[in-house]
Amino acid sequence: MADHQTLVLEPADTARLANLCGQFDQHLRQIEQRLGVDLFCRGNIFTVEAEDEKTARAATRLLEDLYEQSASEVLTPEAINLSLQASRVAELADENDADRKGQGEVVIDTRRGRIRGRGPNQKAYLQRIAAHAVNFGIGPAGTGKTYLAVACAVAALKRDEVQRIVLVRPAVEAGERLGFLPGDMAQKVDPYLRPLYDALYEMLGFEHVARLQDRNVIEVAPLAFMRGRTLNDAFVILDEAQNTTREQMKMFLTRIGFGSTAVITGDITQIDLPSRQQSGIKQAIEVLRDVEGVSFTWFKSVDVVRHPMVQKIVEAYDAAGADMDAATGVAPASREQAGS
Repeated sequence: MADHQTLVLEPADTARLANLCGQFDQHLRQIEQRLGVDLFCRGNIFTVEAEDEKTARAATRLLEDLYEQSASEVLTPEAINLSLQASRVAELADENDADRKGQGEVVIDTRRGRIRGRGPNQKAYLQRIAAHAVNFGIGPAGTGKTYLAVACAVAALKRDEVQRIVLVRPAVEAGERLGFLPGDMAQKVDPYLRPLYDALYEMLGFEHVARLQDRNVIEVAPLAFMRGRTLNDAFVILDEAQNTTREQMKMFLTRIGFGSTAVITGDITQIDLPSRQQSGIKQAIEVLRDVEGVSFTWFKSVDVVRHPMVQKIVEAYDAAGADMDAATGVAPASREQAGS
């Protein structure tokens, strides 16, 4: 090991230190394995040994952040994994200390605890949603696009910044033809909207969501139901927007009324529309990239916050797609970040 750094965590709190280290120091072993460092602790004094200063600094910052979290939440291997991913992204992006400490960071309180961005892209996404009327979150599955948007909507409702939440998805099957579905209209479209329900249930609880739906404070609907409406004082989320047509996207964007915020999420690598139809989100990227009040956040595989295998799978498919484009001579779709 070529670099040593010593860290003193204050205040010295036995319960918080035990929370940080985990049972039988499993959290420290998890960090060592992922970052390739050696960690030693005596009380609140930690020593980090790494191959280079950059890695040692990343591990030191991670320990500081985790110790800060330990004051308000019980750390788990899952939480450590998420923080590890955020730490590596932050190091690669060479964030400065002020950004790392969370100046201007958006933090959302829910019944399950605090929600904050993991890494620079998620943090920027939350900040842009707070500052813009129309926001696009584009990237692969597992990057938190929809979950963070729902969290922002719940927080805005609790602060009385909006009067209702409207969650929308196009009812397009993922490459399959499911045929006739039994039940009334709500039961027919429910499977398409399930991910939105799941996020709401986690943040508000099943019974609270049901009560808010009965009062029409929360509305979950297929995109086709939006035509002819004007949504004032609402937080509107369009999920799976890669499966909108150009006409549907324009229709949705023109539903936005006074006092409303819209978030549009999608993954342009997983379009389930017929091959001859252009995705509405692709056209919107080109048409709206320079429009004031519209933000774009581009997520990448390093932003994936699910199981580590998901990140590897996304990277493998991206690499395979790039190889195919090179073999056929077709230029890959531009993913340049537009807007801020």
